Amino acid sequence: MTDETHVQVPTIRPRRLRRTPALRRMVAEQHVVPSSLVLPVFVREGLDEPRPISSMPGVVQHSRDSLKQAVSEAAELGLGGVMLFGIPEHKDATGSGAIDPGGVLNLAITDVVAEVGDQLTVMSDLCLDEFTDHGHCGLLTPDGEVDNDRTLVAYGEMALAQAAAGVDMVGPSGMMDGQVAVVRQALDAAAHSHVSILAYSAKYASAFFGPFREAVDSSLEGDRRTYQQNPANAVEGVREALLDVAEGADIVMVKPALAYLDVVRRVRDAVDVPVAAYNISGEYAMVEAAAANGWIDREAAILETLTSIHRAGADVVLTYWASEAARLLTR
Repeated sequence: MTDETHVQVPTIRPRRLRRTPALRRMVAEQHVVPSSLVLPVFVREGLDEPRPISSMPGVVQHSRDSLKQAVSEAAELGLGGVMLFGIPEHKDATGSGAIDPGGVLNLAITDVVAEVGDQLTVMSDLCLDEFTDHGHCGLLTPDGEVDNDRTLVAYGEMALAQAAAGVDMVGPSGMMDGQVAVVRQALDAAAHSHVSILAYSAKYASAFFGPFREAVDSSLEGDRRTYQQNPANAVEGVREALLDVAEGADIVMVKPALAYLDVVRRVRDAVDVPVAAYNISGEYAMVEAAAANGWIDREAAILETLTSIHRAGADVVLTYWASEAARLLTR
């Protein structure tokens, strides 16, 4: 630069508000807090101790005892809730274990409610896929298609079983047409109007579900493209969310989160109920794998990931990092 070179000195300097950590904290537009995080947890029938999930480092299939420890920790950390998934020892064509009061998921609900009471919102996955020997989210016709309306009957029964076990919030996740209305009607008719519904409204047929299949010992062969959404469709995701709100959903959810942040934003702008997003297994596994190879700063990537989901419009984030993130946020 020569003496003759003239540089116009800026009067507007956005960098001033980035100068110190205190300034950056003060003007941050988004704040992820522990109470907005929900921890998904897996409980497997017949286990004496936790079993690691190889594709999700740090995540386990819990025994009933270790589940109690995990949810107690979640409560102490101030998380908003836990989402329970059950893995039965035996499966059948109709997923009967999902309705059995002595089934692993219903027992887990009772265990968790007894352990943490009102300190956490106790949520449960309301779907048949973990309980069916064919791995689909619904009952099948003789030619192997998922029968939407017969499945709705099973979902209503499953909702009643979970409500009887003491659940606070059910999460119908099978993407059957009319599932929220049927679940709401079943709960209300049986004096469970206090049980709320987290609707998996925009759930996409995603390649990022892979590690979850290991986590729940999925029996699925083929895919779920006839009921989960086409990843190319965003407007359809908004339509599904609006239908669920009209049917009585208390919260609507987009799943997965990271590849669908635009859908999260569109849904947030379209509905007048809280919006959740599920930071799913494949998203978790990618960060963990990159961090294990030394390619990224793991803790910073976790918080950046969760902030991006919140920034897109999610009021509630389901994430396997929930407990760890709570520690990082309060450190």
